[in-house]
Amino acid sequence: QVQLVESGGGLVQAGGSLRLSCAASGSTFTIVAMGWYRQAPGKQRELVATISSGGSPNYADSVKGRFTISRDNAKNTVYLQMNSLKPEDTAVYYCNVKSGLLMYDYWGQGTQVTVSS
Repeated sequence: QVQLVESGGGLVQAGGSLRLSCAASGSTFTIVAMGWYRQAPGKQRELVATISSGGSPNYADSVKGRFTISRDNAKNTVYLQMNSLKPEDTAVYYCNVKSGLLMYDYWGQGTQVTVSS
C-alpha cells in the first residue's frame, strides 16, 4: 500500500505560477513511476506529466514548455512546477504513482488549481 498526500494548489492569476507537491509513504520501494493528472469540470481525467524512477519526464502537449515535473527519491516526493498558467489549466490535480510489476495505480486526494483570467 502507498499513501499519497498532495499540497500546493490554490488560486492564481493567468500568467502566474504554482508548485504542487506529493509525498508518498508506505511501500514506497514498490514505486516505479510518479506523475500528475488533472480533471476539469465535465471532462475526463487527463495526463499532465509523468516521471520514471530514472528521472525521465513525459508531458502532455498542452503543458510542454510551461510545466516541469521532478522527483526526489530520497523524500519519495514528486513535484510539479507550473508556470505561465492559463485559465484552461483550471482543474483538480491528482498525484499518481504506479507500483510493482503490475503497475498498480495509487491516487492522491486531489488539489484544486484555479487560474483566473
